[in-house]
Amino acid sequence: MKKSQDCGEESFEEFLAECPGYEQTNRIDELRANEYSRLDSQGHVYLDYTGGGLYSDLQIRKHMDLLLGNVLGNPHSFNPTSSFTTDMVERCRRRVLEFFNAPTEEYVAIFTANATHALKLVGESYPFDKGDMFLLSFDNHNSVNGIREFDRARGAITRYIPVVPPDMRLYDQVLERNLSDTGESKNRLFAFPAQSNFSGVHHPLEWIEKAHEHGWDVLLDAAAFVPTNRLDLSKHKADFVAVSFYKIFGYPTGVGALVARRKALEKLHRPWFAGGTITVASVQADKYFLAEGAEGFEDGTLNYACLPAVETGIEFIDSIGMDTIHDRVMCLTGYMLEQLMELKHGNGRPIVRIYGPADTKGRGGTIALNIYTANSIVVDHRIVEERAAKQNISLRAGCFCNPGAGELALGLSKDEMIRCLHNPGSRMSLDEFWQCIDGKSTGAVRLSLGIVSNYNDVKRALDFILEFRED
Repeated sequence: MKKSQDCGEESFEEFLAECPGYEQTNRIDELRANEYSRLDSQGHVYLDYTGGGLYSDLQIRKHMDLLLGNVLGNPHSFNPTSSFTTDMVERCRRRVLEFFNAPTEEYVAIFTANATHALKLVGESYPFDKGDMFLLSFDNHNSVNGIREFDRARGAITRYIPVVPPDMRLYDQVLERNLSDTGESKNRLFAFPAQSNFSGVHHPLEWIEKAHEHGWDVLLDAAAFVPTNRLDLSKHKADFVAVSFYKIFGYPTGVGALVARRKALEKLHRPWFAGGTITVASVQADKYFLAEGAEGFEDGTLNYACLPAVETGIEFIDSIGMDTIHDRVMCLTGYMLEQLMELKHGNGRPIVRIYGPADTKGRGGTIALNIYTANSIVVDHRIVEERAAKQNISLRAGCFCNPGAGELALGLSKDEMIRCLHNPGSRMSLDEFWQCIDGKSTGAVRLSLGIVSNYNDVKRALDFILEFRED
């Protein structure tokens, strides 16, 4: 690797000594220079890959050429432009299944607006009834948490399994006990993230089979996992998998997928029908027949002008290699964690507190933390984000739509939360909540690495955090 890093040759050489595998990912440096040059030319340090991936110049050029070189028509017809578009959509559908190694005889890919839309499809259609169960880990995204409103409306039971600080993992024996305790329920849905978007924890995908053994259907939120990790659905047979493609390769936004097992899909009952989801519908007869498979869940007209860009994005990722991306991210994550743990104030107290694993075992490239003063007082995460923005550093601050993980990590008790949220009004602002918990932190700072992260990004982030050091 060329010694052209801007952060000091000695430090970079020390980093390489600690993570020699980084040099095997050199292609990503070339990629960054040729396809993501806007990052360095504009002086950006992008550390929000869990929020959204970055697209390459090549992806945009290829998609533009396709749009300018062809005439695309609305599917659901047999005219030439419609047929051409339908063929592209179906080719993309097959490509998505290939990307996740999902056998076509067992799985179907349903295109959605994003992972949230995919999760909502499951929530509104799952046959919850009185006494049925919805089991989920504390560290689910709000788009999964929201499913509880569907199950409760039908008399089902919602049960959460806590994650345990500081590593933010579940105890296996607690999971086993909850999976075994099924009562008289007929329909049971277990939901967890493959990678927590708060702490970066990787929950074991072996939980899928364990849940199946106890008669549970499994909903896997893979949105934060698949940008830097390989998901093999031929091995880990989740019933429902939700993804957003912009998280993986940046473009297009507004397109996601629900990858579902065909048998599990048959269990869902949609609460309504729409254009594109039926074979026949009548006003006078007051009757309709829902289409089978993916069509029965793809409401209205697909985002057909953007769907070809999904195939382009997958091809782009495959050309780099998911293993290469993973190795690069984990090298940088391990180094960043190690360096963060060593940052101290002049009195020896730590500058940061990390929420999640302090090493790379069983985790991804998402790091949640808070910065503390020398007197162990938390620095408001909003101040950190504001100061980072002034240095053109893009990180994220807040609870990341993951209240369960945030409450446990930040030490907010159940009684405290109940007291604060017992609001007679229909709205509560963040400032009102802040006042209610007496100034305790309501969030954290998140640094997340991705496809073209490099050593300079990590070093600039560490230098920025070191600015909070007090002598």
